[in-house]
Amino acid sequence: MATRALVNARVLVEDGFRDDVAVLLDEAGDIAALVPAGQARVQAAEVHDLGGGWLVPGFIDAQVNGGGGVLFNNDTRAEAIAAIGRAHRRFGTTGFLPTLISDDAEVMARAVAATREAIAAGVPGVLGVHLEGPYIAPARKGTHDAAKFRVPDAAEAAMATSLDNGVTLITLAPEQVPLGTVRDMVARGAIVVAGHTAASYEQARAGLDAGLRGFTHLFNAMSPLQGREPGAVGAALEDRDSWCGVIVDGVHVHPASLRVALAAKPRGKLFLVTDAMPMVGSEDPAFALYGEVITAVDGVVRNAAGALAGSALDMATAVRNCVRLLGLPLDEAARMASTYPAQFLGLSARHGRIAPGCQADLALLDDDLQVRSTWIAGAREDVV
Repeated sequence: MATRALVNARVLVEDGFRDDVAVLLDEAGDIAALVPAGQARVQAAEVHDLGGGWLVPGFIDAQVNGGGGVLFNNDTRAEAIAAIGRAHRRFGTTGFLPTLISDDAEVMARAVAATREAIAAGVPGVLGVHLEGPYIAPARKGTHDAAKFRVPDAAEAAMATSLDNGVTLITLAPEQVPLGTVRDMVARGAIVVAGHTAASYEQARAGLDAGLRGFTHLFNAMSPLQGREPGAVGAALEDRDSWCGVIVDGVHVHPASLRVALAAKPRGKLFLVTDAMPMVGSEDPAFALYGEVITAVDGVVRNAAGALAGSALDMATAVRNCVRLLGLPLDEAARMASTYPAQFLGLSARHGRIAPGCQADLALLDDDLQVRSTWIAGAREDVV
């Protein structure tokens, strides 16, 4: 018998929302079965009424620089990763990659070690690590410190791909890194994507042919699509197989550009990321990066030079923005925050879906699409 049944919710399954099913959870924290709602009391020891809310797969964020007042670059400990995860969980994120932006090799090594430790210790939600840089283009650096930029040698590439108990995502500029190094990173099991890149269309295409799986924050910090120079954006929109993360905050990318991308890419190839900074889940709008104070003003995060410096976005707001700014139905917006990133990360057998055999990572939304509860591996936490 299942230990718990979740009933009275509109449950997002493969073909859309259903209000006539119960979700059964087992003792291991997995989804045991979906059954007709009337059978819940027969098949489960406990029944939990979800009040008619929207039950969706927990959100998966592949780009989380910080949260809860913590920036991963400034605190590369497992405890810091846990604090970031706690801050984002209240916004429906049940899986994430702590993200280190361009830094020294020793900081990168500490970040990988901390991620390994956090996963081994069972810190809720940690799926791996995202190393965003430092193998990127000075011309498209954004808020990254160009003094940190370099081309990795074999030893550093091995270090960057050394996480052995989770996903490694590496953002680099394909025109800055030898394609042989890209192939080696992919062969070591890393997911390698293009970002902060000034690549021509031809260079981006060569990167895809070498094994790049996609593009980090599409449109931002990359060569744009133009009539005679398609650039990295053109390569991303044309390619049918690659995935693209998008920051849907109404600031990083104009809604019209996002609608163009949705029309160009096959369904499922765009997924949501936050690029979140420490103010998410914190009362403090400021933090230090590379010795400079970065502040969010009216929800927009910029450095002293005026460049965007990450975001103050959370995943629940990104989902709402997909519905309200882009006109997407809730089921598709929720998949962009859960199912599609799980597929991108190669984790869809266990994550990103409400289906038997998947880990019970869930988010309950009310009619205003605010998060009311989350489950990670079946453990429930209510938002108060």
